[in-house]
Amino acid sequence: MKAVLCKEFGTPDKLVVEDIESPSVKGGEVKIRVRACGVNFPDVLIIQGLYQMQPPFPFSPGMEVSGDVIEVGAGVDNVKIGDRVIALPQYGGFAEEVIVPAMMVLPMPENMSYEDGAGFQVVYGTSHVALEQRAKLQEGETLLVLGAAGGVGLTAVELGKLMGAKVIAAASTPEKLALTQQYGADEIIQYTTENLKDRIKELTNGKGADVIYDPVGGDVFDVAVRRTAWEGRYLVIGFTSGRIPELPANIALLKNASLVGVFWGGYLLNNPTVLVNSFQKLLGWYAEGKLKPHIHKTFPIDDAPSAILELMERRAMGKVLVTMDS
Repeated sequence: MKAVLCKEFGTPDKLVVEDIESPSVKGGEVKIRVRACGVNFPDVLIIQGLYQMQPPFPFSPGMEVSGDVIEVGAGVDNVKIGDRVIALPQYGGFAEEVIVPAMMVLPMPENMSYEDGAGFQVVYGTSHVALEQRAKLQEGETLLVLGAAGGVGLTAVELGKLMGAKVIAAASTPEKLALTQQYGADEIIQYTTENLKDRIKELTNGKGADVIYDPVGGDVFDVAVRRTAWEGRYLVIGFTSGRIPELPANIALLKNASLVGVFWGGYLLNNPTVLVNSFQKLLGWYAEGKLKPHIHKTFPIDDAPSAILELMERRAMGKVLVTMDS
C-alpha cells in the first residue's frame, strides 16, 4: 500500500511517499481502507518533533480518516466489514490503509460524504468539548472566537451559534471574515486592521466576552485575555501563532475569570466517554443538516506535503484534506 512517511524531523518537503506492507490486525482493532484524511495543526507539529506525542520513525501523519472497514480483529462488534466509517488513529492516516482501535471507529451517517467525514472529527470534536464540556457555554452568552476562519475556529463559530450564543468572529482578512458570517457570526473583527481590544469592548458594551476561544495564542492572547468578562472563561485551544503566551495572574483574580485548557486528545486516554457522548450529539446534528464542514482544499496523497504546508502558511479556511487518489 502507498503511504506518506516521516523518516526524520523537518518541514513537509522531508516527507516521502513509498509503498509499504499492509499492516496486520490484532484483537480489538479495525483495518480501514482510507478514502480521505483530515489535515490538522498537530500534523504540522508532529513531523517537526514538536508535538506532545511522538511515534517512532518511520511514521505517517494523519490523525482522522474516513473510509471503509476491510478487516476486523477478534472481539470487534461495533463495526463490520464493508461499513463506511470515520476513525481516529492518532497518526498513520496519510496512507491507503490504517489500523485503528475499535473504540475509535464510528459508522458514518448515511448522508455524510467521505470528504465531510475526514474533515469532521477533530475540529468539531475539539470545539464541542471546549464549548460544552469545558466552558459550559450558555444560551445568550457572548462567545469570541479568535482565528475564526481556521479549521477549529470555524466550527466554534458554527457550534456557538447553534448553542444559542452571540458570536463575535475575529480573523485576519475580509475573505476569512465573510466565511465566518456564512457560518453564523453575528459580529466580526479584522484584527490586522482594527484595534482588537477596543472592538471587543465596543461589541460587548464594555462587559467583555463570556467565553473566548483561542487557537492562536501569542500577541492575540495578550490583548484578548484582558477583555474576558466577569466570571468569563478563556479557552486555550492551541498556539498557531508559534508563541505560547503567559497570563498575568491578577487578570484572573480581578475578573473572577478562568483560564481553561482544552487538550481534546487527552480524553482518549483519560475519559473517552466524553468523546463518545460528544460524537453522538455531533453526528446527530450532522444527520439533521445542522452542521456542514467547510472543505478548503483537497490534495492527492502524492502531494500530501503541500497539504501540510497549506496549514503551516495559514492559508486554509476550514479543512484541508488528503485523498488517496494519486
